[in-house]
Parts: sequence; structure tokens; C-alpha cells
Amino acid sequence: MPMDARDIETMIKAALPDAQVTIRDLAGDGDHYAATVISESFRGKSRVQQHQIVYQSLKGQMGGVLHALALQTGVPDA
Repeated sequence: MPMDARDIETMIKAALPDAQVTIRDLAGDGDHYAATVISESFRGKSRVQQHQIVYQSLKGQMGGVLHALALQTGVPDA
């Protein structure tokens, strides 16, 4: 069963309450998404660390229920 975009957003915001999250369904199949996550929590962290935080928020759904997630992360503009 595919994962709903709202579920992805909810899981990310549970781990990063201040995050601005935008989810796009890339293929219309509920399996391939793109996410942009902007959070102050990322400040001072490498891009790899930022992505790891997001993947951890998805609690093991990557590669299973959620097949693919193209991820862009960053910090808010000052």
C-alpha cells in the first residue's frame, strides 16, 4: 500500500516541529515523492546530516512502503 503525502509530512513535522515541508508526488503512484524540508534544526549540519535526520523521522518506511524520496533540505533565510 502506497504512503500518503500527508503521512510523510506528519512524520517529518513530528521530528522537526518547526519545519516547512513541501511534498510532491512525482509519478502519481504514491511511491515516488520529492520533499523540500526547511528547518532551523539543520543549521550547522552538513547536507548528509540533514538528510539523515529526515530519513530517521520516517521510521524505517524508506525502501519499504515509501519507495523513493528525492530530498532537498536547508535552513530558513535570515
